[in-house]
Amino acid sequence: MTAIALEQIREARKRIESRVLRTPLVSSSSLSARCGVPIHLKLETRQSTGSFKLRGATNAVLSLDDEARKRGLVTASTGNHGRALATAAQAAGTRAVVCMSALVPGNKVEAVRALGADVRIVGRSQDDAQKEVDRLVREQGLTAVPPFDHAAIIAGQGTIGLEIAEDRPEVELVLVPLSGGGLAAGVAAALKGALPNVHVVGVSMARGAAMYESLRAGQPVPVEELDTLADSLGGGIGLDNRYTFAMCRDLLDDVILLTEDEIAEGIRHAFAHEGEVVEGAGAVGIAALLAGKVTPSGPTAIVVSGRNIDEARHRQIIDAGFGKVSLSGGRI
Repeated sequence: MTAIALEQIREARKRIESRVLRTPLVSSSSLSARCGVPIHLKLETRQSTGSFKLRGATNAVLSLDDEARKRGLVTASTGNHGRALATAAQAAGTRAVVCMSALVPGNKVEAVRALGADVRIVGRSQDDAQKEVDRLVREQGLTAVPPFDHAAIIAGQGTIGLEIAEDRPEVELVLVPLSGGGLAAGVAAALKGALPNVHVVGVSMARGAAMYESLRAGQPVPVEELDTLADSLGGGIGLDNRYTFAMCRDLLDDVILLTEDEIAEGIRHAFAHEGEVVEGAGAVGIAALLAGKVTPSGPTAIVVSGRNIDEARHRQIIDAGFGKVSLSGGRI
């Protein structure tokens, strides 16, 4: 396995600690009462960019040499990584180009543009956006900062796991949103390096879960990207995946899939009972507990990965819920 070592994650923390927030790990009285065990929420919603992605992007940019930064940075994104990279590039005084597909919600596109990034809308999938990244690297010499399958990105996201292990060393189960695997791989590597007996479960949506399908196939496979409330979890993992596929295969204890209705219920619960505005991708851990897709037997932590949901869509979900979708969850 091409893995990220615990020491790399500790080095990442030293590199980024003055630029990102050590987010709170708060007790959820409502979920604890429901599950009969202590449930804690790791609120990455509190980062300045509204998601955990600032950790990995900051670590990646600070890990580059001056020449690579000066050439300008480019990435493909479903929104949150682009916002994080634009923030890190702005702090470093360099240009950022963010390529996104037409499936990325408008609020996320505008948030990236507001940070001064050059936004390119390309095709209808993360793979389409990645082709534009590859072209810009090839023709303009820009430096690519991938959204997940990159050592510095994974190490940066892994700092979340270090914080959970330090704040709640008694934790037995951690639920982590799963997309391309940068977050899940980093958190699992940190947690299992610090707490070898902890279980880490990835949670994704049933509509277009690329890592789940790849793990089931035993290798990276292409998966159609579909509209979903968990839009930040969309996109493929790359057929030439170097890090996250193997790390998720070897470090995750299970993967859970959720329907759109279940994700919507997670968003509603976060707002009504936790006082948090949470996007679909950030709500999947909460949703997994509410749907009974996982039954914790001891102290549990949930990574609540982001808050960047369109305001009108959030209001619609809170007021009336999301339209019924006849998809069932699943497990590897």
